[in-house]
Amino acid sequence: MSSHFRDHAAATREGGGAHGEAVSPDGLTVGAVAHRTGVTVRTLHHWDGIGLVAPSTRSGAGYRLYSPSDIARVHRVLIYRALGLPLERIRDVLDSDAELTASALRAQHKKLEERIGELHGMRTALERMITAVDSGITLSADEQMRIFGDTWNPEWATQARQKWGDTAQWAQYAERAASRSTHDWEEIADDVRDLEATLARALERGVRPGSIEANELAEAHRKSMSRYFDCTVSMHVCIGRRYADDPDFRAHFDTVAPGLALWLRDVIDANARANGIDPDEAIWE
Repeated sequence: MSSHFRDHAAATREGGGAHGEAVSPDGLTVGAVAHRTGVTVRTLHHWDGIGLVAPSTRSGAGYRLYSPSDIARVHRVLIYRALGLPLERIRDVLDSDAELTASALRAQHKKLEERIGELHGMRTALERMITAVDSGITLSADEQMRIFGDTWNPEWATQARQKWGDTAQWAQYAERAASRSTHDWEEIADDVRDLEATLARALERGVRPGSIEANELAEAHRKSMSRYFDCTVSMHVCIGRRYADDPDFRAHFDTVAPGLALWLRDVIDANARANGIDPDEAIWE
């Protein structure tokens, strides 16, 4: 008998096991094993039921007891479970030869490596999401200037965060921004420049707000905005007003064509009226 069981047998004869455990000189009860290993009695009963770890001895009174080898098997189960092996596979491993065990461990190692790679990817995505939520864009100020042009103000994203950071649209914008690469932003910037050039030519040709062509241009601009978040007609009016009222935005549009910011605001307002919305009552929704 091992010294471990001799000690607990002596403790039993003196009035009970350590910490109130039920101890027998022939082994440990399920409660005692649960206390020693940190596994619940219910779990041990489950493992017994599926043939994973079963008490192999009995006391003089007929109670089933865990022998030292049974307890060692419990600890081995805990090790393999911590490695992520399912219980059915653990049982196969424990009942197999050493070669199969090594094979199982190598297979589990491969799965862990794959999972680690997935977690690294998740961490990177989460970091990009945090950056997008905090600053509105994952590009540095220098990258923004290079991609969006000299008239772009990197503070605009921060200002938008301060103004709309608690809205569902900002959350949607951040989700989309977090997944976009530098190349994606370059494509968006090219599309925006093409659209602004189209708007400028319409202004120069004297296209009047409210005309069919102007309304089509307003919808093209709203569709462009919807690449960032779902932009309603009412929200589009709010954006158009900001273009006209904010000195930085107005200066940006005026470098494309003098008066473009005010004209675009009027085009957006007229399109809103065509869609049954009074621009003076438009809200961010």
